[in-house]
Amino acid sequence: MIPMFTTKQLVALLVSLLVVGSLAGVAAAQQGPSAGGAVVVDEGETVDGDLDAVGGTVVVAGTVTGDVSATAGTVLVTETGVVNGNLDAVAGSATLEGSVGGSLAYDAATATVDAAAVVDGGVRQVDDLAVAAPVVAGTPFQFGQFEGPVIPGWVVSGYWFLANFVVGAIIVLVAPGFAGRVTGLGTKQAVRSGGVGLLAIVAIPIVLLLLLLTIVGIPLSLAGGVGFLLVLWVAGVYGALVLGTWLLSLADYDNRWVALFAGLFVLAVLDFVPLGGILEFVVLLVGLGAFALALRGESADDGDESVSAPDEGPREGSPMA
Repeated sequence: MIPMFTTKQLVALLVSLLVVGSLAGVAAAQQGPSAGGAVVVDEGETVDGDLDAVGGTVVVAGTVTGDVSATAGTVLVTETGVVNGNLDAVAGSATLEGSVGGSLAYDAATATVDAAAVVDGGVRQVDDLAVAAPVVAGTPFQFGQFEGPVIPGWVVSGYWFLANFVVGAIIVLVAPGFAGRVTGLGTKQAVRSGGVGLLAIVAIPIVLLLLLLTIVGIPLSLAGGVGFLLVLWVAGVYGALVLGTWLLSLADYDNRWVALFAGLFVLAVLDFVPLGGILEFVVLLVGLGAFALALRGESADDGDESVSAPDEGPREGSPMA
């Protein structure tokens, strides 16, 4: 029987997953626009409508035709800055050198209104002033020198393809025999593997939830949840390997690296196909089930007497070739 993972192999696999996963987390955290840094309306620039800004520094040196609501460490309206509406500022430091067509309301540790500044609607200090937050979901939030990054979906899919290929390469190199058992189970016993995967993906979260209800079980549940997510990641890669192996078998071709690439590529394409998520989930179930069965020591050839044992040389009493 092909040996299971050794302790060194498990440690190497876990460390590799944590490294690749941390890089993937950085990429995922960069998805979508966000407010932060410096929000600047440059001199000579005009913002039509209201400006709701959150940042370390908010500077208005141009013109805002509506109201300005700013939350920042420093809020500054320079001498060239013009706010046609009201200015509401929550800041550590608020400074007005330009003009405000409406009123100025601030909640700041220090506030300065320059002698040359113009406020048509009056100035008042408001404790616990609430200001509007910028709506940044779905579109870049940008004014002047600040713009939140928006990463296209195909870039994210490409990154995950590479990350999964690295994980796949690691698990194939660390335990090639075990990977062969998983792919054998997944391709030859796909229905059984999928059923075991479905049982695992339903039962394990229930067990973790029950553990969470007890004080002693809380740390076990949290650690188990992290471990289960890592297992799902590995199982998904194994599922891609199973898929690629099956596809290559249709052309009577066998190459583990090509199979890994083909399986991951098909799954990446399914991200952009209607109902592709359902097929990806099925692949995950097959990979998870085959992984679980292989951990139990099973293989696709168990009970198949037609499969010969590896050639270990001539046996006693057998004729020599």
